[in-house]
Amino acid sequence: MKFLDPNDPFFARAWVRWITVLVPLGWAGVEFWQGAPMWGVLFLAAGLYAGWMLFFNRKAD
Repeated sequence: MKFLDPNDPFFARAWVRWITVLVPLGWAGVEFWQGAPMWGVLFLAAGLYAGWMLFFNRKAD
């Protein structure tokens, strides 16, 4: 079992993939704005990882 399986049927819809990537990236911005860089970096990494897995490391339908 992968941490984030890009070929799972849950991620078949494009809007689900976009939300999965944009929510952690947006939260990273909130954390940086609030002065919590450690949490900002963690959420930034999570969003970038999700983007990589869901858009670049995914088998085409």
